[in-house]
Amino acid sequence: MSEKAIIKVKNLVAKYGETVILDRVTFDVYEGEIFVILGGSGCGKSTLMKHMIGLIQADSGKIIVDGKDISTCDDSALQRVFRRIGVLYQSAALLGSMTVAENVALPLKAYTDLSEESVDTMVKMKLSLVNLDGYENYLPSELSGGMRKRAGLARAMALNPKILFFDEPSAGLDPVTSAELDSLIIHLNKAFGTTMVIVTHELQSIFSVAHRVIMLDKHSKGMIAEGDPKYLKEHSQNLFVKEFFNPGAGEKPRFE
Repeated sequence: MSEKAIIKVKNLVAKYGETVILDRVTFDVYEGEIFVILGGSGCGKSTLMKHMIGLIQADSGKIIVDGKDISTCDDSALQRVFRRIGVLYQSAALLGSMTVAENVALPLKAYTDLSEESVDTMVKMKLSLVNLDGYENYLPSELSGGMRKRAGLARAMALNPKILFFDEPSAGLDPVTSAELDSLIIHLNKAFGTTMVIVTHELQSIFSVAHRVIMLDKHSKGMIAEGDPKYLKEHSQNLFVKEFFNPGAGEKPRFE
């Protein structure tokens, strides 16, 4: 993991209408790290990720991704940034009428001039990386939940992005499948040095994969913790942070 910041969020303010969700949030994400955004329901985790991938424009502040301020750059510059980003959505967001191979091929056909043969080769390579060899011609409905997530991950990786975003990757998965997905995330991070930003509230996954976390709080509308989750579990002086990382140790956590 590098000490060079590949994402910089500076004094981000996010609103829905007149309601402030995030107020002056500031942090960096370093090249090659697995960075987790966590917190309870309604704290702004998904809102923050949507701002970081350019789906929502910030009300104020800056978001700099790989050297480009996505809050101010023009459409062509924004498209170049988007090519360096892959996103695995919570539902995997696969098109049900297309095969797994066709889904993975979509970004390759949209953003490259590769021949059909080269696209087919790239698709097979990406599916092999997520252990879906031989499933090219399956429809998403014919796959298990974990396999759909992996197919979505293969599509997110199609353009060899520098940064991968994951929105609640363990949602809807049983503990064994969730652990397998965590292992795959760790493997891909080590093998390719891809920076990964993960939104989740699953403690087991957080402790398994995260190099560093930030915790958001819906009451303060900002960050209440940042650092190694194992250190925060043992040493945080913030009551709510301790409750989040040590559920059942005291009263029911406010985050639940």
